Order: sequence, then C-alpha cells, then structure tokens
Amino acid sequence: MRVGIAGYGVVGKTRHASIKKNTSYKVVAISEVNPQAHKDLSSDIDIFKDYRDLIDKAELDIIFISLPNKFASDAVSLSLKKDIHAFCEKPPAKTLNELIKVKKIYKKYPHLKLMYGFNHRFHLSVEEAKSIIDSNTLGKIINLKGVYGKSQMISFNQTDWRTKREESGGGILLDQGIHMLDLIRYLSGESFSKIFSFIDNAFWNFDVEDNAYVLMKSTNGVVAQLHSSATQWRHMFNLEVTLQKGSIVLGGILTGSKSYGDETLRIISSNPEKDKGVPTETTSEYRQDVSWDNEIKYFLNCIQNNLIIERGSIDDAIETMHLVEKIYKADPLWKKKYYS
Repeated sequence: MRVGIAGYGVVGKTRHASIKKNTSYKVVAISEVNPQAHKDLSSDIDIFKDYRDLIDKAELDIIFISLPNKFASDAVSLSLKKDIHAFCEKPPAKTLNELIKVKKIYKKYPHLKLMYGFNHRFHLSVEEAKSIIDSNTLGKIINLKGVYGKSQMISFNQTDWRTKREESGGGILLDQGIHMLDLIRYLSGESFSKIFSFIDNAFWNFDVEDNAYVLMKSTNGVVAQLHSSATQWRHMFNLEVTLQKGSIVLGGILTGSKSYGDETLRIISSNPEKDKGVPTETTSEYRQDVSWDNEIKYFLNCIQNNLIIERGSIDDAIETMHLVEKIYKADPLWKKKYYS
C-alpha cells in the first residue's frame, strides 16, 4: 500500500510515525507548504507544496489528511474521485453542508474506506468506559457533564487560521470541543434534540468563539452538559457519566502537550441507602497513549478485510457536525450574527 500525507505538521508527522511503527506500508509522498516541516524526510519521499498536486500526481492507495479546516472536505472529495482510501482529521469540514456534499460523493465509491480522526475514542480510558456502559452493570445513563478547555485559541505550534471564521468555520467548540461532543454521542448512543447554549467570544475578541456553554437533552431524556473553553488557564479534560447505579469519570487525557494531566478512569459504584454519599470507588491510571497506533490499526484493518467503518464513519462525522451547528444556532444572538 502506497500512502500519502496531506499536511505535515505535528499531526501529519505523528501519523507517519505510527504508520512506520505498525504497518509495512510505505509513505511515498507528502504535501506541505512549510519547507522546514519536511527538511528531514528521506529522499525517496516525493514532496508537493499543494495537496491537490499530491492527490493528482502521486500514485496513492491511502491518504491521511491533516490540513486546515477550509481544505478538509475538498481534499477528501478529490481523494475519493482518484480512488484513494481516505483518513481525515477532525473537524471533518468547515461546515455541515460541506460534509454532506462529501457524503454524496462517497456514495459513488462504496469500495473505498473513509474514516475521520475522532482520536479520543481510541484512548484506553474511553474504551474501558464504553465497555462498562455497554455491559449495563451500572444501569442506564442519566446524565453526562463534560469540560474540555485550554488557555489559548492558538497553541505554540499552530498558525492563526483557527481564529479566522472564513478559514476555520468556528472556534474552540469546533476545534477542540468537537472531541467531547463526539464522546458524549459515542458513550451515550443518544441523539440530542433539545439544545440551549451561550456562545461567547468576549475575551480573546476573535470572530470565533472562545467559550461555548451547552445544555442538551436527548429524545430518551438523557441530559448532557458541556463547557468548551479557550479561557481554561489550567488545561482540563473531564467527563462524568452518571448512571443508575454509579458513575464513570474520565479525568485528564494523554496528549502531545502533556498539559491535561494524568489519564484516569474512576468507577464509582453507588448504593445510596448504604453508602450515604460515600460510595465505593476505584481508579485506574493510563500511562501510555496508544490511541494513535490503535486508530491506525483499526482503519487499516477495515481496508484489508473490507470491514465497515464503525468508529469515525462519515455518518458519525455528520451527526457530530450537525450537533455543532445546532449548538451555534441555539444561541439567538450568535445565530443572528453568523447564520442570518
């Protein structure tokens, strides 16, 4: 299998390392506008400045796309039309409409695999939480409460396109909060139909949001809360799932920045009549981030064995993007400003 990588920043390089570590596949070409990003590549890898040239001119079987939001849907569409299996990082597109157009194209190529990089699903703590929820040992979900935040709109290794609506499509909710929304959907299996939100950009004063405060209710009565923030001075990832017989708390997550704390999973088993607010609790800590490797393995296994993509499919991506758009529009002032 011949592999191409469109966008060779931090994520593109991480994907390259994982491909080399876990497969016999060969990265034969990359596209990257920054010459410093690919100065250490071996001479047998072709380098293109534009992702369109990479897709059009390189002979590829698979492509990994880690481009700015405004290019994502176009890169996926062009790859499919060139008969290339595609893996695209989140967010899957700048807007929901762009992604719907991608699906129309994808329907014409059912033999190809298309997957989106909702990488948090492949963290060991999340996989364990999913297993416990699906086993029903703690009963059905009552509610979920999530906080995911960082201290800036632009991290040290990023460019400023994330602060420009015409290039990014949205701010902290679309850039980072989308991971938490995906996990809420993934762990609960719920479709959220009733949504209230406050969307704000009062601190950093960009034309994209730096805070999103969200309250949602599903058709089955499950309630979810989310605070997605770029004013979280101490970086935080925390997701608490309350069930009928206890709680599951995902705290911290292993990332490249190592700024979100230790990745832990707390399992709380409750019997209110006996424990009187002090339930039995166990904590597991995960010291190694295998999510990138496991995600690569999953995608390539689906290609090799012609399996349906069930974790990070185009339908997953559309549902999560639909939820993002509904959250934006649920704030009347934000809707009037950007969607009227």
